[in-house]
Amino acid sequence: MRYWERPPEVDKEAFYQQSETVCTLYKEAFSLKEKGVHLVSSDEKTGIQAKERAHPTLGMKPGWVEYQEFEYIRHGTCCLIANFEVATGQVIRPTLGQTRTEKDFEKHIQQTTGIDPEGDWIFIVDQLNTHQSESLVRFVAKECAIQDDLGIKGKSGILKSMKSRAQFLQDESHRIRFVYTPKHASWLNQIECWFSILVRRLLKRASFSSLQELQQRILDFIDYFNKTMAKPFKWTYTGRPLNV
Repeated sequence: MRYWERPPEVDKEAFYQQSETVCTLYKEAFSLKEKGVHLVSSDEKTGIQAKERAHPTLGMKPGWVEYQEFEYIRHGTCCLIANFEVATGQVIRPTLGQTRTEKDFEKHIQQTTGIDPEGDWIFIVDQLNTHQSESLVRFVAKECAIQDDLGIKGKSGILKSMKSRAQFLQDESHRIRFVYTPKHASWLNQIECWFSILVRRLLKRASFSSLQELQQRILDFIDYFNKTMAKPFKWTYTGRPLNV
């Protein structure tokens, strides 16, 4: 037996248009960088556990695999908000904290754009509500010197709904804008590929004696990754149905 997920009922043409937009940006990442535009794939990895193995791991030796004790001690969890720079393969300005509220994400975007305060930024994100929040709209409006009345959340104007906020955040005339992956298509977000690397290379087999050690080891791994492993992903999907 194998598990599978039934494909959601979606507007297929809208799905292909959204995914094609994302894939086209990936294709243009190098030319965008030459023009000074930062193309960044962003998302949160929540509930990262600081697990300490109850007993030492028995290392590999000829003829024997590594043996890891299944019992562990919990030291809490943290949330990583990370950015994968598409053109370079670097992980830039990671944020580690306890929560992933709209304020957390807005603060994360603020510190990321602080690398180049006057530059152009395109963030590829999924359609989580914190990626279409009032805080994010107000931040973009401030940074892009937009004087328009934003309205009132839940009542009027740009802030009225997630749909109206997303339309504002996607505006191509803004110096800082967001491009959303289709629903149920987080696999289109390149940061997810990097999260897989993080799990396989660090989290899966490690033991952490405290939450602080977990956070520092993540930051150390990112620094190591950027110095020795970082390179752009070779993206081959175009956003349209595959030819069979």
